[in-house]
Order: sequence, then C-alpha cells, then structure tokens
Amino acid sequence: MAQHFLLSAKARTLSLRSIFAGGEEKAYATFRQLRWPETDGEAVCPHCGCLDSYEISTRRKFKCVACHRQYSVTSGTIFASRKMSFTDLLAAICIVMNAAKGISALQLSRDLDCQAKTAFVLAHKIREALAAETAEANLSGDVEVDGAYFGGHVRPENRKEDRKDRRLSENRDADRRVVIVVRERKGRTLTFVRKSEAEGVPIVSERVGRLSRVFADEGSHWDRLHAGFDTYRINHSEAYSIDGISTNQAESYFSRLRRMVRGQHHFVSPKYLSAYAAHAAWLEDHRRLDNGAATHRALGLALAHPVSSTWKGYWQRAQ
Repeated sequence: MAQHFLLSAKARTLSLRSIFAGGEEKAYATFRQLRWPETDGEAVCPHCGCLDSYEISTRRKFKCVACHRQYSVTSGTIFASRKMSFTDLLAAICIVMNAAKGISALQLSRDLDCQAKTAFVLAHKIREALAAETAEANLSGDVEVDGAYFGGHVRPENRKEDRKDRRLSENRDADRRVVIVVRERKGRTLTFVRKSEAEGVPIVSERVGRLSRVFADEGSHWDRLHAGFDTYRINHSEAYSIDGISTNQAESYFSRLRRMVRGQHHFVSPKYLSAYAAHAAWLEDHRRLDNGAATHRALGLALAHPVSSTWKGYWQRAQ
C-alpha cells in the first residue's frame, strides 16, 4: 500500500532545528532571497526602484544611491518596524504552516518565548498576508458553494423550565456569523463572512465565471443561482453525493475550520473570523505542499504585502 504524501519524508523539508541551527545570517539570506527574487536577493529600493545601493552591513540596512533613503529587507512590508529577529520570524511562519488546524497565540508565544499579544499580532499579520493571495481571485469550472454558522453560542439556562428554543433568531446571540465558502474543485477556496447564508448569491455572481457549473445544497436561497449558472443541487437528507453532485469539497473545508476554531482558539470574535476563515482556506488549498515550500511561500507573500493598516500599532491604538 502506497504511503500517504503527508506521512512521507517528502512532506518534511524544513524543521525548527534547521532554522535555529542555520542562525541569523541564513535566515536573513532567506528573507533577502524571497523579498527580491528577481535580482537573486540583491537589494532594490522600495521607494524609487533603484538597483544600486550601499550596504550598511552592521545594521543590515541599505542606502539608495538615487534617492539616498535608507531601507531594510522588511521596509514597506507587513513586517515593517519589526523587533523580532529574522530567525524567530522564520520559525514563527514555520510553526504556523506546520499546524494543520491552526495554532493559538498562547501556544505560539510559548514556542517563541514572547508575550502572548506579540504572538497574537504576528499570527494575524501572517493570516493577512495569506488572505491577500486570493483577494482578487475569480473561479471557474466546477464550483461548490455552501455556508456554515460560527460563534454566537447561547448557553442554556440551568433550569429546564427557563430554557428557550435557541434555534429561533430572537434567541440567538448577535455575534453569530456565517462563513460562506466558494470552492473550485481542484482549485482555490474563497471565503466570506456575512450575517446570512443568502448573501452568498451575489458573491457567486461576482466571483464565479458564467460558464461554470455550480453545486449547492437544497437551501431555498440558492434557487436564484439557476437564473445565471448551470446549477446542480444535492439534498443532504437523501445523500451526500449522487453522480458527482455534492458539496463535499466545501464540507471538507468547514471540517478544518471547525477544528481550528473549537480545538485551538475555542472562541473567535466576529471581528476576526474572516482572518481565521482565510487561514483555513489557505491551508486547505496548499495541503499537498511540503512544509518547507509552504513556509517559503507564506514568507514570500508576507514580504510582498504592504504595511498592515490593521495591525501596525494595534496595541497602541487598542489600549
């Protein structure tokens, strides 16, 4: 019997031991290579695009020959104004990539020996960079759409006679949100957080090509998809799949996201639910990558992402 790829040695191409054994110089070289891949790691001024610069090796900075401004390998990226070492940043991304069901900020802070709030912001910066990869993506071919509710748990009253029917909308918590997933079979996964599953209809109309085949369940709000798409429906009370008609790929994604929320984070605020949803989607889409390739891809996305307006100075604003 053939061994599953994720259980083989080919899936393990990067370890924390090798990152820390390589030291700061090797981690810095990796950052340079992924920040400026077109020039094989040679510095390019982020301000004017000049290829000539003076290297200030003692500070790991550069001074542009043309505009005379100083910059570093993380200037203008989501890691701008960093205080952590390159080794710790690379290790943090490796840890996040290795966690198939996500990782809590508390656990990440213990692994990196930093404050929990530092790990919290760092993890969200990584999630923001991952989400940017599909921010403008459109889907085609066979596409599945589905929704699942998260958050807003209402605990039942202690006494049976005081309990209410929590299925009714008036008895639900205001924090309840639905994650809508639009997933291309053998392709990418797009996620959106809304208040109702019916809001997924205009999303499909905007992000899915008109020649696509769309698969959905029997929810009545999906009836409108028939007007613009070749739509197929599956009644889950009868079967999960009939003649290739299913939403199993969407359900596979929700399985990962539920385990991420319940098993790692336990509680996710609706304010940040979209970040966790996008993180789970990225892990699902790249589950066949070895962990070294996934780490380098994530680092490349982070170094290509501009400074975060959400997370830069987050604790200074929030407190």
